[in-house]
Amino acid sequence: MTKAFAEDASRRFGTRAVHAGQVPDPLAGAVMTPIYQTSTYVQEGLGLNKGYEYARTSNPTREALERNIAALEGGRYGFAFASGLAALDAVLKLLSAGDHVVSGENVYGGSHRQMTHIWARLGLAFTFVDATDQDAFAAAVTPRTKLIYAETPTNPMMQLCDLAATAQLARRASALLVVDNTFATPYFQRPLELGADIVLHSTTKYLNGHSDMVGGMVVVNRDDLAERLAFVQNGSGAVPGPFDCWLALRGTKTLALRMRQHDANARRIAEWLTRHPKVERVYYPGLPSHPQHELACRQMTGFGGMISLELGAVARARAFVERTRIFSLAESLGGVESLVGHPASMTHASVPPERRRAMGLTDSLVRLSVGIEDVEDLIADLDQALVAAG
Repeated sequence: MTKAFAEDASRRFGTRAVHAGQVPDPLAGAVMTPIYQTSTYVQEGLGLNKGYEYARTSNPTREALERNIAALEGGRYGFAFASGLAALDAVLKLLSAGDHVVSGENVYGGSHRQMTHIWARLGLAFTFVDATDQDAFAAAVTPRTKLIYAETPTNPMMQLCDLAATAQLARRASALLVVDNTFATPYFQRPLELGADIVLHSTTKYLNGHSDMVGGMVVVNRDDLAERLAFVQNGSGAVPGPFDCWLALRGTKTLALRMRQHDANARRIAEWLTRHPKVERVYYPGLPSHPQHELACRQMTGFGGMISLELGAVARARAFVERTRIFSLAESLGGVESLVGHPASMTHASVPPERRRAMGLTDSLVRLSVGIEDVEDLIADLDQALVAAG
């Protein structure tokens, strides 16, 4: 099992992002963690090794990334996976057939697809509720409920889940609280400190920040959960390669700098969009008009770089996303470059249309991943595309 890693709590976030979990290479003293591109390790004798036997089980580059992100989340154990969905798959493997999961209804489409098309077929039961409504969460819990799952902010409706209140509910139900912290990142939100048992990330997004790798991460504090996750990680084998781990570890070093710029740009753009005559509604928790703005201020230290906007007509949404010049039309989010997407036909195409409509995800909704470019250029790009869209 991965050893617990306790980072010096007196060190601030930016310092931990650069240094946590890493030591100079013992061979040459390299400052940067080397890419240990190997599948196996020489053993000194039967049962004698240097702590490494086979790379699916452990790899020094992967361990450095796991320790680093665990420290940023305020956790003791980190487990890296080949994708965010592989991380979710590992978490759901903590359950058994017949167990029940209560999940927020507005989760990433791939998460919803995995739950309903794979795990439901294998014996897990799922109830999807409005994560903004604590009464709905409580009403959905049954004696078989073993896990409560939430994204906050949600993808793409930017809804929030009250983590402290949901953690209390999970404790009363003797269930695990799992939080996907991909949008906020540990720079702006640390669910473990608010009572979550498990934090999940797609490291593909902000943690890596450069749109050049795919990965996932699970962070926990509890020894029993760490032991079970280590078994699943090794037993299922959905681990990232050392080069992808190295890329993500390089990305976390600048996480604090990047998140500050994503946040500053998104705040400017969201406020500007609220005044634009072509935009019907803006979804961004940093706006005072957001119905959960007070909660965002309470459990987050910033609002991030994700914005969704309602354009009122499918044709207008299509024309808009096809006319931006700096915002690239592409899947994913969280890179230094700005992206625009159409959730109904891209990230959430696998979610049944009636469920999309029920949570307000219309065919005319557009999602922005605001990058770190000069904000004036980004606003100019959005303006010309909105005008051209009619």
